[in-house]
Amino acid sequence: MQCAATLGVRVVLTHLPDDMLGAYSPIEERVYLDLGLTPSERRSVLAHELGHVHYGHTCDLGPDSHIERQADAYAATLLVHPEDYAHLEQISADTHFIAEELDVTPNVIDDFRRYVLRKLGHRTYAGHRPVLV
Repeated sequence: MQCAATLGVRVVLTHLPDDMLGAYSPIEERVYLDLGLTPSERRSVLAHELGHVHYGHTCDLGPDSHIERQADAYAATLLVHPEDYAHLEQISADTHFIAEELDVTPNVIDDFRRYVLRKLGHRTYAGHRPVLV
């Protein structure tokens, strides 16, 4: 929640429609999270919505839009530290195992693999992490 304050938004827990886990309202400067989320879902959805805040997204372009990918990548870099991921992957590459250990959803791990990790030859590198001032 400190990241939300740093970005200038308030987090509100509420009942959302069945198809929504979270939402960002730029007009109200609020992030809404569904009350039914588990703790790992809450962290993951909040980080995703903070990605919308960070990038200044002001409208919904649909679930397959570039702004959703930006928010997914932001959440992955915010919640998954590359060294922690590397350590856990040496134990098991199972997505659910790593997600549980890092207290995030499996989608965050998939997004970390998709948007953050880069393979160059036999080496794997992680992109930069967002810095919140």
